[in-house]
Amino acid sequence: MILIKRGWAWLLDYAYVGFWQVHGFVFRADPAHYLTPPPGSPAGKAPVLLIPGIYETWQFMRPIADHLHRAGHPVHVVQKLGYNRGTVEAMAQLAAGYLEENDLTDVVVVAHSKGGLIGKFLMTMSSVTRRITRLVAVNTPFSGSIYANFFLLPSIRAFSPHDRTLRALRANLELNGHITSIYGRFDPHIPGGSYVEGARNVQLDTMGHFRPIADTRVLQEIDRAIEAGERDAASG
Repeated sequence: MILIKRGWAWLLDYAYVGFWQVHGFVFRADPAHYLTPPPGSPAGKAPVLLIPGIYETWQFMRPIADHLHRAGHPVHVVQKLGYNRGTVEAMAQLAAGYLEENDLTDVVVVAHSKGGLIGKFLMTMSSVTRRITRLVAVNTPFSGSIYANFFLLPSIRAFSPHDRTLRALRANLELNGHITSIYGRFDPHIPGGSYVEGARNVQLDTMGHFRPIADTRVLQEIDRAIEAGERDAASG
């Protein structure tokens, strides 16, 4: 029964990927729309920087963008990331450039999968670390994925637990107190899970790697993580 449930979850996961990849290609949203919160929304909400996973454009995260925008957050994206196929360091450099160009401060990074690794790398960069208050990562392979060892593509092998960049990020425990890692009880791409030592870890009763992006439970936990970060910043 468990295998059937997981197989079904895997199938739904890829159906979700197919829908949003096509949707994002056909119905291209203007990211500038998300910079100004809608009328009547709460004022003073923290700016959010969205970072998608590998082979995902920012539009793949539109369920999160729409949710946070409605809540009053100015939502920023880095279009230069494209389909996020570069190295974690290279993509972090692009995101850092965006933060500096727009002089953003008190930023919450909300990321999916590889985006969480990019977000943590950003927090190690002295030029922008002061601009970021918290990283909220959904289904991020902070400890890598053993499946990456079976791929020849460098972009996928970079998720190997033995990858140098990933090992350096994993060893950096000082930043983990500023991270919220949200993950489900079954992720077909990250069999080891997304637990981060010293972080705020939230395991939900969700299944899949991609589909949880639009899950109400995940969106609610993103809200809680941002609020927790704001309280920590205020008390600090």
